[in-house]
Amino acid sequence: MLAIVDQLTRATTHLEVQAQIGCNGRQELCTRKYSNITHIATHDAPFIGVLPMENQNVDITTQLDAGIRFLQAQTHRNAFGKLSLCHTSCLMKDVGLVKDYFKIIKYWLDKHPQEVITILLTNGDHLNITEFEKPFQQSGIVPYAYVPHADANQWTLDSWPTLGQLIANNTRLVAFVDYNANQSKIPYLLNEFSYFWETPYNTLDPAFAQCTLDRPAFLKAKPASDPAVRQRMYIMNHFLDTKVLGMVVPNRRDAKQTNAWRGKGSIGEQAERCGGMYGKAPAAVLVDYFDRGQVFKAQNGLNGFAV
Repeated sequence: MLAIVDQLTRATTHLEVQAQIGCNGRQELCTRKYSNITHIATHDAPFIGVLPMENQNVDITTQLDAGIRFLQAQTHRNAFGKLSLCHTSCLMKDVGLVKDYFKIIKYWLDKHPQEVITILLTNGDHLNITEFEKPFQQSGIVPYAYVPHADANQWTLDSWPTLGQLIANNTRLVAFVDYNANQSKIPYLLNEFSYFWETPYNTLDPAFAQCTLDRPAFLKAKPASDPAVRQRMYIMNHFLDTKVLGMVVPNRRDAKQTNAWRGKGSIGEQAERCGGMYGKAPAAVLVDYFDRGQVFKAQNGLNGFAV
């Protein structure tokens, strides 16, 4: 199903395709450490369409072609016991198997040898992490997966390789999961919260007037200056929700302003607030409807490039 949606939406979309030069589209990024780059990330990347619970307008391949290099997706076990891409639950929305999602990403990596993609999976049912191994293996994507050289407890921002090193080693997939990671069992599926923390999500405030540390819980009480906070990258959740008939759903109407580079409630405004608190830019900015607004201007600006 996911592959069919991928083909149909690609045929009807006219986003500009990013030039394949340097590393992830920029020569300057080749010598930058992975931990010193800001990526625009598509929140709930596989949930595509016009229904209230759908978070993106275009398919995975079109997202990647346009320049997205960080994809986030929810996973749940479906009624047949398979790991599937389901929004909140598989009864609400199931867009296909996780292995097929990985196949789309692998195919794209095959065709784009100068690109590094990050995927973040949510383990919505808190499944044993070994259930993720089969979809990875079945898709054929594992040879691309990056495996850190040291224990996460000893990891620092400077421990990360550069994009150029990831490309030279052909380890061009960096994969994270939020819960139940066990790198002794699946070394290429990294524990998100060993390497990142996140700001609050499900935000209803269009001003995004906060940048507090929300997850993981064990870091919430620590000050911004604590090494455990400073030596992690962070994800700035910058997708706006609204209430419709008592339900919290993505705010499609205001996406253009939410995804603006400058202005009230923009990516740039929230990133400045976060940077002032934590001394660095976010490593990822999670957005809905990335094709509305100025997300790539924001990405360039946060990476210190001309906008």
